[in-house]
Amino acid sequence: MKRDYYEILGVHREASATEIKTAYRKKALEYHPDRNPSHEAEELFKEASEAYEVLSDPQKRGLYDQYGHAGLRNQGFHGFEDVGDIFSHFSDVFEDFFGMGGRRGRGRTGPAAGRDIRYDLEVGFLEAFHGVEKKIEVERQEECARCGGQGYPKGQEPMICRHCGGKGQLYHSGLLHHLHRLRRLSRAGPGGQGALPRLPRPRH
Repeated sequence: MKRDYYEILGVHREASATEIKTAYRKKALEYHPDRNPSHEAEELFKEASEAYEVLSDPQKRGLYDQYGHAGLRNQGFHGFEDVGDIFSHFSDVFEDFFGMGGRRGRGRTGPAAGRDIRYDLEVGFLEAFHGVEKKIEVERQEECARCGGQGYPKGQEPMICRHCGGKGQLYHSGLLHHLHRLRRLSRAGPGGQGALPRLPRPRH
């Protein structure tokens, strides 16, 4: 008989999405196959991942809250077959959790987002207490007027990278300790964008 998903992750039934993700992260760290190669840990890892798959999805969570496990079976949900299935399905989550080379797997494809600007500014005690306005100067990259930041002229369609299919990332799947592991090798295309400019043919 399947255990209660909330019990598996150790959260209450009114837990927020952030609380559920944090709870799953703790379980994933504890039972991750690279850290705990025992068969029991693998089963607990799969169990926690199944619970997270349901409770992180508002629609599935609603069905589970109302009908329990039976409500999910009617929707064709039967959990995960193996650890490799989990890594593939949650590649974005594991990148966030374990730093697997950067950003987004399943949903995080395409051009990389710009970085935040950090500026360290010293203020006096009274300024911090009463509040103060100061002008600062920072260096930033400006959008190219010719290409609009795309890397190729405006109005020109890019050529999708044949290696990554436009995702901007390459993945390699292999076996580690008899368990499937998903690892990102590199960002593909110029700057990890997954697209290449169509260069004009030379005139003779």
